[in-house]
This record gives sequence, C-alpha cells and structure tokens, in this order.
Amino acid sequence: MSYEQATRLRSRIAGQKLLTGVGVRDALEAKLVGQAGFDFVWSSGFAISASYGVPDASLISMTQVLEATRSMAEVIDIPIVADCDTGFGNAINVIYAVKKFEDAGAAAICMEDKRFPKDTSLLPGGRQELVSVEEFSGKVQAAVRTRRNKDLVIIARTEALIAGWGQEEALKRAHHYEEAGADCILIHSKSKTPDEILEFISRWEGKAPLVIVPTNYPSLTEADVRRAGKVKLVIYANQILRAAIGAQQTILAEMKKAGGIHTVDGAIPPVSRVFELQDVSGMKKDEQKYLR
Repeated sequence: MSYEQATRLRSRIAGQKLLTGVGVRDALEAKLVGQAGFDFVWSSGFAISASYGVPDASLISMTQVLEATRSMAEVIDIPIVADCDTGFGNAINVIYAVKKFEDAGAAAICMEDKRFPKDTSLLPGGRQELVSVEEFSGKVQAAVRTRRNKDLVIIARTEALIAGWGQEEALKRAHHYEEAGADCILIHSKSKTPDEILEFISRWEGKAPLVIVPTNYPSLTEADVRRAGKVKLVIYANQILRAAIGAQQTILAEMKKAGGIHTVDGAIPPVSRVFELQDVSGMKKDEQKYLR
C-alpha cells in the first residue's frame, strides 16, 4: 500500500503555508475540492451522515464512513483527513479503526473527546458529554502506537469549548493529548464570533499545530488566521453540502413550477461535465487498448 499522501501532508504541516481543506460526503465532491485547488479533503462524518439522511449522532457505522473515505482516496491526489468521530468506541475500537482507515488511504485520523454515541457539535441543546482526559489520552496513545506508517497524522480534537467547560479545561486537555502523542490539536467552538478561538490560540503554548473549523464564526478569514499564528489547518466542514442542498431545492422547485426541465437546462452543468468527473474518456481509451 502507498503511504505517499500521509508523508505529503505531514511535510506540508511542517512547512510555512496555511493549509485549507473542505468537508465532503463522497468521491465526487472530493474530486471537485481537489480541482478547486484546496490542500486536503475532510472526510466529514456530518456530511456522510447527511448523505444517508440521518443525524450525525453515531448512527452510521464505521464501515459506512470507511467506505466513503476509501472511495475518495481512489479518485483524488490530495490528502484525506478522516473524521473518525469518537474513534467509534473505546481504545480497542480505535486500534481497529486506525488500521482500516490507514489501509483505505487516509493521510490523517481525527478523533474527538466526546462520549460514544455523540451528538454533532453545533446542534442546539445537543448532548455534549466528554470522556475523561485519561480515557481519551489512552485513545490517542492507541492510535499513535497502532499506525504502521509513522507519517500518518493523528489529530486530537477537544470539544471542551463546545461543552461549555471553558478555556482552562480546553487547554489542559489539549496539553494532555499532545503528551499522549497527538500530532495536531483541533480546537472547536460554537461561538458566533472568533474571540473564543483566538483566545485559545493566543494561550496555546504546546508544540503541536492547531486545527480550526470556522463554521460558526465565518468572519475569521485566512489572513486573520495567519496573523494569529500556531494554526496549520483550516477546515471548511459543511459549506458545499449546504450549497448542494440549496441548489437542488431551487432546481427542483423550478422544475415542478415549470412543468418540465426546459427552464433549468441552461442553468446547470451539461452532462458532459459529469462524464469528465467520471473520467469516461479514460475508460474509452482503455476500451480501445484492451477490448477484443
């Protein structure tokens, strides 16, 4: 198996550039992200759950997330950061998951310190229950010691701010997870302004680079993040999922209203664009070479 993408991602994290990635639900979206010039794909548990029409609450299985991730890795040439939620259970589940996602082509594994089953982070009134620092540190250690490729990036995500436990708890947990071997720390916030995240960044004294997800505080630009320092990855986690829902609702409403597709055909990509994304031309070349 090839570990090229993990090595590539680790090398780029060690560099000077701020890396940006986009959350996707399937291989087609992953291709679009790569073609748009982003640095990596976030194989999003939220988006993959949405593609099944169910809440992001540990309802779909590890295998469903794994196969979505594998399908992405087969068609793109940028790294994949796999959203592994809570690690799909305890540290023993983490050991199994790391082996499987590494084999599937993930360049990084991200786990969060919430209890299994979880509620999605930005759900109003959601169950934001955290496991103990000791339990999650064990999960991080299990992931680090299980990886066969030393370049596989292990990202520890603390939900202390999401749970309302405050900066001191978030910083304490982040330091413990770094000590357990995490390569990066993802710090998440549901605040509508970036102030909470910027405070954490300013107070972070660890060596592990930070990862942020500015869904709830979109006013924070990449220029702002560069000025703050310490952050190496920014994840735009669900914007294209939401855009797709909006576009499809608009087209469906117009088709129903018009009684046909005559008013929408010119406003959507042609079928040839789908063929392009499917690499139909590559298939046809292979047919010419090998079909007898």
